[in-house]
Amino acid sequence: MRTKTRTPAPRGRRMRPGLTAAALAMSGLLALTACGSNSSSDTDSSNAPSGGGGNGTVGVILPETATSARWESFDKPMLQTALRAAGFDADVQNAQGDVQKFSTLADGMIAKGVKVLLIASINSEVGGAVAAKAKKAGIPTIDYDRLNLGGSSDYYVSFDNVKVGELQGTALAGALKDKPGAEVVEIEGAPTDNNATLFHQGQENILKPLYDSGALKLVRSQAIDGWDNQKGGNTFEQILTGNGGKVDGVVAANDGLAGAVITVLKKNGLNGRVPVTGQDATTDGLKAVLRGDQFMTVFKPIRDEAEQAAKLAVALAKGDTAAADALAQGVSQDPKGKRDVKSILLQPQTIIRADVKKVTDAGFVKPSDLCSGDVKAACAELGIS
Repeated sequence: MRTKTRTPAPRGRRMRPGLTAAALAMSGLLALTACGSNSSSDTDSSNAPSGGGGNGTVGVILPETATSARWESFDKPMLQTALRAAGFDADVQNAQGDVQKFSTLADGMIAKGVKVLLIASINSEVGGAVAAKAKKAGIPTIDYDRLNLGGSSDYYVSFDNVKVGELQGTALAGALKDKPGAEVVEIEGAPTDNNATLFHQGQENILKPLYDSGALKLVRSQAIDGWDNQKGGNTFEQILTGNGGKVDGVVAANDGLAGAVITVLKKNGLNGRVPVTGQDATTDGLKAVLRGDQFMTVFKPIRDEAEQAAKLAVALAKGDTAAADALAQGVSQDPKGKRDVKSILLQPQTIIRADVKKVTDAGFVKPSDLCSGDVKAACAELGIS
């Protein structure tokens, strides 16, 4: 029996200053859900098993590299490893943020006759169009990490993105619990990324009652086109200046945006005094957490996501929909397409300073990459080596 995930809040409801209805539609993350630079030396595709091929090819299209290192450093080699171990070739390409390139890559994979197509789309429009082309060609599609609203993929693999936002909101509320009326700025993800919509929904689940009661004060909530870190930093600086240089807490949707916010806080002598959230457990984000400049990040074990997506793709490539359905026990709602999508939804984890070792123990970031410079002593204190 499938359990339904929470439905994204209808567009236009509970609108907050600076966050338009368009800004509540989205990507990621991740992400996506999210973003930054992680160590990739232990996940390089050259280490992937060289087998595979006998059962055909699974196509994978990733969205970009400009705002997140995860796609090339983690998702690509991890998907290759899992698919090759199951006897399939993995044709993994990256659209580099170019919608036309994304479509062209898909056309090539469809023409080549891939068994299944995994789509981590730039936006729902291009993702939906690609899924429709693949469906016409009889090729099953899986929305990977980002659900394409109004699309036609029968399956979706990601993390519980509403939960990601709830973890961020809960952490910030806890950090500000002894500061009644604390002033909060929200720097959100791309308005074209559905994950950003879900992150924001989760944040609202926790923070809106506090805004309504006056326990916290929302200064402004602003989505950032393309998850662009520079735009995020500039936007935050403008908001901070417009608020007389006062801020008590910042919801930053991912580590990249958090880093941009922290740069502005440093210029104003506020870093380490203002809790900032993040997401992705990037190397830079974790260093900021160890320094005390960033209050928390959210860890989403990408290996689990890649492995589950590969298992699902293998089942579909073999025509075994019963096995695919057994894997996809969750349901995600697509309000634009008015449909339910069979889903595999994995659980994210809050990471504060005391928890950083969990990320290195999981092999997501290497201690040698993390524990250098001004955070070396913090690593030693926490037993990270």
